Amino acid sequence: MLDHFDILAPVYDRLIGSPDPARLIALLRLPTDGWLLDAGGGTGRVAAGLRPFVGGLIISDQSRQMLRRAREKSTLHPVQAQVQRLPFRDGFFDRILVVDALHHFFDQQAAVRELARVLAPGGRLVIEEPDIHRPAVKLVALAERMALMGSTFLAPEIVRDLLAAQELHAQVAERDRFSAWIVADKPSGETP
Repeated sequence: MLDHFDILAPVYDRLIGSPDPARLIALLRLPTDGWLLDAGGGTGRVAAGLRPFVGGLIISDQSRQMLRRAREKSTLHPVQAQVQRLPFRDGFFDRILVVDALHHFFDQQAAVRELARVLAPGGRLVIEEPDIHRPAVKLVALAERMALMGSTFLAPEIVRDLLAAQELHAQVAERDRFSAWIVADKPSGETP
């Protein structure tokens, strides 16, 4: 089967570019001494800017070629894995980030369940995803369908509800002209 991301890996960082980490730092409530998982993190283009604000950082991705690029960024720890079956113990990560990747996960419900499993009590998960309500995103979704990428774009409210079904306190925190940021907190389990 064609792996679009193995093909895109050599030019991905130049094609997509790095985001301004300030919004993600605020939404993730960084810094933290704990570990951050960048699920579907590809080349590490997002994670590299967050590395100074966390105790440790792991990028998981399915694409070998994308992770090869991530390895070149020496402070990142790439792990090849499907997000639906992460090789980490329960509650390992204080923070989890998914940037522009949820629509590529073949079983989004299983992926969200797995992300909730590896999120520590009191931890935070932030998902940045193209907002399918926006006309430009509808065109991107059509283009990805035509390219046989197997993408499934969900409305931000649906993503929020998937997270809430895992007993995470979830909300659509921000939106812009293209994306939405869904934030979910895992209860700490402590009684006040």
